[in-house]
Amino acid sequence: PTPAEDDSTTTTPEEPVTVRLGGLKGPTSMGMVKLLSDNDAGKTTNHYEFSMAGSADELTPKMLQGELDILAVPVNLGSVLYNNSDGAVQLLAVNTLGVIYLVEKGGQTVTDWNSLKGQTIYATGKGSTPEYALNYLLEENGLDPAADVTIEWKSEPSEIVAQMAAEDHVIAMLPQPFVTVAQSKFDDLTIRLDLTKEWDALDNGSQLNTAGLVVRTEFAKEHPEAVAAFLKEYAASTQYVNENVSEAAQLVAQYDIVEAAVAEKAIPYCNIVCITGEEMKSSVQGYFQVLFDQNPQSVGGALPGDDFYYLGQ
Repeated sequence: PTPAEDDSTTTTPEEPVTVRLGGLKGPTSMGMVKLLSDNDAGKTTNHYEFSMAGSADELTPKMLQGELDILAVPVNLGSVLYNNSDGAVQLLAVNTLGVIYLVEKGGQTVTDWNSLKGQTIYATGKGSTPEYALNYLLEENGLDPAADVTIEWKSEPSEIVAQMAAEDHVIAMLPQPFVTVAQSKFDDLTIRLDLTKEWDALDNGSQLNTAGLVVRTEFAKEHPEAVAAFLKEYAASTQYVNENVSEAAQLVAQYDIVEAAVAEKAIPYCNIVCITGEEMKSSVQGYFQVLFDQNPQSVGGALPGDDFYYLGQ
């Protein structure tokens, strides 16, 4: 047979796999904007289709119904989905470390955790990871969240910004990019404590994780090469975003995540990463243990099994 007829001497190039991505408005999607831009320009190994929503509730049903393949969501939500679906999802990577900060407007009261004693802290995220992280860090630094501080919970960051406009002195816990938005309104607003750095200072083997990338287990088994290519392209995208903040901010605006001016100031404080493999597993397991100890339902009622962590195939 001629080479053209001989199957042993010719190979058919594999068609690019279409990967359906989902993400939320905010830091959890900022790290993928270069990947999306490269995809639109036809420069990626895989072909990506991207859906974005304001709330995870809009996307998680699509994930479980097989309409999305990879989703950027709060990392503890990945565990909840895993527990509620008999392991239908796995964690691919941590893509955002902590984005929460303690800020102070109109004063210089906050110098360390002990200086918060007797203070009122305005905060959002009651019943979710911001509350658990704040309580944990207060306790680890010798304060009783129920007795030593007053935490006034607001339903959304805009309420805290309104409080800042009404009061001369305010201490608050805010996530990025809302810290940046608030700083643009109040010249006397200062970041006092970075909860990610404060968590790292405990040196307990875990990290404060905000968001991660979860993959449908079935998709990962069927397309290991596509998953590997995605992780490589995603890692390159996060590196680009962190190293080219001004250009990345334009892409963040282009994909309607947040305005470019806000993104440019916020990106350096958003802790955008791509942590995979055993490092991811170690970091997240310690973090989940903290959440589980405070409220088992925060991780879906049980700590996820080892098969939750995607370590490659």
